[in-house]
Amino acid sequence: MAEGYLRVGAGVPKILVGNPGQNAAALAEMIRRADSEGTAVMVLPELALTGYTAADLFHQTVLLEAAEEALLRLIEETSGTDVLVAAGVPIRADDQLFNCAAVFHAGSLLGAVPKTHVPNYTEFYEERWFAPASRRRGDEVCLGPFTVPFSNRLVFHEEASGAKVGVEICEDLWVPVPQSSLHAIAGALVMLNLSASPEAVGKSDYRRDLVRTQSARAIAAYAYAGAGPTESTTDLVYSGHAMVAEIGTMLAEERFPREPLLLVADVDLERLEHDRLTQTSFMDVAGAPGYATVSFRRRGQAPLGPIRRPIDRHPFVPDDPARRTERCREIFEIQLTGLAERLAKTRIPKAVVAVSGGLDSTLALLVTVRAFERLGRPTGDVIGVTMPGLGTTGRTRDNARALMQALGVTVREIPIGEASLAHLRLIDHDPEREDVVYENVQARERTQVVMDIANAVSGLVVGTGDLSELALGWMTYNGDHMSMYGVNIGVPKTLVRYLIGWVADTTDDASLRRVLTDIEATPVSPELLPPGGGGEIGQETEAIIGSYDLHDFFLYHVVRFGTRPAKLLDLACQAFEGTFSRGEIRKTLETFYRRFFRSQFKRSALPDGVKVGTVALSPRGDWRMPSDVSAEVWLTELDQAP
Repeated sequence: MAEGYLRVGAGVPKILVGNPGQNAAALAEMIRRADSEGTAVMVLPELALTGYTAADLFHQTVLLEAAEEALLRLIEETSGTDVLVAAGVPIRADDQLFNCAAVFHAGSLLGAVPKTHVPNYTEFYEERWFAPASRRRGDEVCLGPFTVPFSNRLVFHEEASGAKVGVEICEDLWVPVPQSSLHAIAGALVMLNLSASPEAVGKSDYRRDLVRTQSARAIAAYAYAGAGPTESTTDLVYSGHAMVAEIGTMLAEERFPREPLLLVADVDLERLEHDRLTQTSFMDVAGAPGYATVSFRRRGQAPLGPIRRPIDRHPFVPDDPARRTERCREIFEIQLTGLAERLAKTRIPKAVVAVSGGLDSTLALLVTVRAFERLGRPTGDVIGVTMPGLGTTGRTRDNARALMQALGVTVREIPIGEASLAHLRLIDHDPEREDVVYENVQARERTQVVMDIANAVSGLVVGTGDLSELALGWMTYNGDHMSMYGVNIGVPKTLVRYLIGWVADTTDDASLRRVLTDIEATPVSPELLPPGGGGEIGQETEAIIGSYDLHDFFLYHVVRFGTRPAKLLDLACQAFEGTFSRGEIRKTLETFYRRFFRSQFKRSALPDGVKVGTVALSPRGDWRMPSDVSAEVWLTELDQAP
């Protein structure tokens, strides 16, 4: 699981203010612990060797000398480790004192980074003791046997992994242009912040938002280590707030530790590089002059084992019920706004929806009805057409009828069985041969019916197909693939069910709630093959192509982050451990790649539709790919993965 990941740590040790020797021992223990857990890069709090709250003692030579000695001893005592460490220490240079991050690795001091912005307001009084980085006169500083770069514009480059690390100190993040923004422009992918931000009610939320949003703005990983509760509590309390974020997502976080805290998370360097490559405006800013790169090489990284970061089984569906409810509300609003605007601008008076009693057509009908209500039009101008065919079951037929009646739309029921059989005879196809021709004849017959009805009533055919079906090509070309506007085309299958459940939970109509609840529980099926002997659904999609839970997981990671096949296989195996075997996941992933690549021609001919999230496949917007491209490279890597 090590490929493409970098294990990053944020440490909050127990320190004794004014005792650098004891603090160095505590830091050394934490660094060794981090090393034993495979950590490659770690950050420790601001002025951790002396304590941030030493105040006027920073003017005492005895403390400053003890701090320098402790730093040198710390570097020596951790020389057997393989962790890049940024630790806070006061450093004298150019007849001034600087609040610095000492950056070292494997027994060598690599550089010293002075704090850029020195706060001097409310409880902060740092200008009494420290000079800002802008007042340094030299570009090097001597500490014991080491003469190293001394600058707030350093990038530390790990040669084996290619990881580039930038360092800023506390207040540097809280200003309009954080140092980490400049570090990012200079190439840093991982940011470390040594901090001593005291607590106040609500401040942790603001601090968390700063870290999370800065990681998003800089397209970077961001590790933050705040001074802990063992700082002086004379006037303030420090919580030891530790965080690791990545592109706007909090990977790990903890506050108020009772014991020394080591927070670690695996950041995805390939994901960071992917997003910087795809966001072409990332480098459309003024350069970051004056930067120097300090290179080092780790001895080598053993396999990390299971990666230490959240892996969401359902990346399109928030786990938190409150967030999920809000997400459903927002998506539904996007869908109905798109359709309402299309109807209003084209002055089309009616809409036609093919209603099967399944998930997708139910969502499409719900959105269409709400759009008409938004426009102040009667819901009777929505024409719901249910078309029982050769595979329709009583359950879905009854649900389609009940749904349309509950919503007050105009109901049309047009059986297509005889028309489909007649067409099969017309093309000289044996109706007993239940193959893809048998299935697709029905799908195209349904599309022809709704298109003709739309012509007759001057209406717009609302598409029902969803994002997952589009990705897999699980739709009949020029059948359910075609419409005049697709309201579901940006919604993945795993989210469709939740949207219907959300409508069921929020409606006051008991009859509507009953039918939506049953539709929500209905297996996914195109119902193009005859029902089973007991009248049950005889064709379940997931039994044919694999679980939509897996397919949506693959879709999210392939399109959003460009995740490579071997890595995606490992991610899925960890996410779905205990639910699917590695063999099942590999087989479904192979199906995904084969279908995704060969179905581009269907996406290239896609009607207009609504984008609702960061993953979308419109050929006019988010996804451009040749229809005849080869999938061999992806399938070969998957085949060679252990």
